[in-house]
Amino acid sequence: MKKKWAFLTSMMALVLLLSGCEPLLVLDPKGPQAERQASDIMLSIGIMAVIVVVVMAILAYVLIKYRASNQSDDYEPPHIEGNHIVEAICVGVPVLIVAYLSFVSVKSNYIVESAPVGYEDQEPLVVYASSSDWKWHFSYPEEGIETVNYLYIPTDRPLEFKLYSYGPITSFWIPQLGGQKYAMADMVTTLHLAADEPGEYMGRNANFSGKGFAENTFNVTAMSQADFDEWVEEVHETAEPITENEFEKLLEPGHLGQMTFTGTHLEFSPAPEHEHHAESDTEVDSESETHDHSQHEGHAEHTDHSGH
Repeated sequence: MKKKWAFLTSMMALVLLLSGCEPLLVLDPKGPQAERQASDIMLSIGIMAVIVVVVMAILAYVLIKYRASNQSDDYEPPHIEGNHIVEAICVGVPVLIVAYLSFVSVKSNYIVESAPVGYEDQEPLVVYASSSDWKWHFSYPEEGIETVNYLYIPTDRPLEFKLYSYGPITSFWIPQLGGQKYAMADMVTTLHLAADEPGEYMGRNANFSGKGFAENTFNVTAMSQADFDEWVEEVHETAEPITENEFEKLLEPGHLGQMTFTGTHLEFSPAPEHEHHAESDTEVDSESETHDHSQHEGHAEHTDHSGH
């Protein structure tokens, strides 16, 4: 009896403790991409909750109806070999659930990989987001600004992030604006986001990248377009330009606070866009020239030996 009351008391304490927790960031969306993903999460939770309730109800029914005290002393259960209805339910229902969730997932994937819904006709703000051990560098090529460990963005405008890394693979994630996406060393990946509401949001690296991973975070501030333009002007009036030597120091492993520069490192350390295609095209051209040259030499030798 004491164990029962101790268990109930601990459960009540846990419920009271959890009731004071802040809501999960992924379930508090502030943009169309995050809203779509939050709705998919709630859909999955709802389907799983229905399954759990139905299974528990069936379990309770079976335990009560077929309990030993509810049967006669000479009761023997009938011998049954298979039941087509039960087998159809046990196989068919999971197949239908998986098929439906697969359809929803594929559809949502195409939606979140495209321009945010409602922003298709607007020009996006392009930001190059690169990571190093253990910090984030944000380059605004159109505005001529670079920041470290913080990000200013306008609301009601699509955002196009170009992601890559100067170290190990990282994952760019702003939970209230959208899902995470990998940043890698030899290629650029693109992530489309948008912020519907002004506010302060948390961003982080969601992929383990060494001992400094836990503090590999950045702050995101969403503001009106007018306030964003004012910030850009202020940076150009007050911030120092970024240099190649300064950027090399920033890439050294360690943690830094928030920093602001005019200009971007893209001028002397461009993002690895289309490098693989360029290299492969060069190799193909070189092989083609070598092959053509060999054919030409062979043809010349054949002509000399034939006397023509």
